[in-house]
Amino acid sequence: MFDRAIVAYHHGLSCEAKDLVQITQEALMKRQLFDKTNRPVIRSDNGPQFISHRFAEACAQFQIVHERIPPKTPNKNAHIESFHAILESECYQRHEFESYQQAYEVVSGFIHNYNHKRIHGSLYDLSPYEYRDAIQQGTVEPKVIKV
Repeated sequence: MFDRAIVAYHHGLSCEAKDLVQITQEALMKRQLFDKTNRPVIRSDNGPQFISHRFAEACAQFQIVHERIPPKTPNKNAHIESFHAILESECYQRHEFESYQQAYEVVSGFIHNYNHKRIHGSLYDLSPYEYRDAIQQGTVEPKVIKV
């Protein structure tokens, strides 16, 4: 189910393959997908952490498909590009961080708000978590997302 929630993320001055493996594993655990046969497909750009052998081995171990978009085609990864634009305009541009700790706290708070309170027009004007709950309760029909 695609619900626009940020399931797992990495805070850091850099993001390496080992970090990507860790957050992928964390996301699979949070969504309880390790014992499911239907696993998500990870779509990414061609950043060094995504094309690494370490991440490829983790995808094989986790039994997930990793598809990479062609170079210079961010529109093929529009959902995450949209989130990055929202993060930039609604979080980064509204704060002048004085320390890494402050940035960590503000960004973590933003992601929590994004998942729990920020409404999304594409999700019946619900937050991602409200949308998931509504689907589980049968009060809304899941929307079909074409990627």
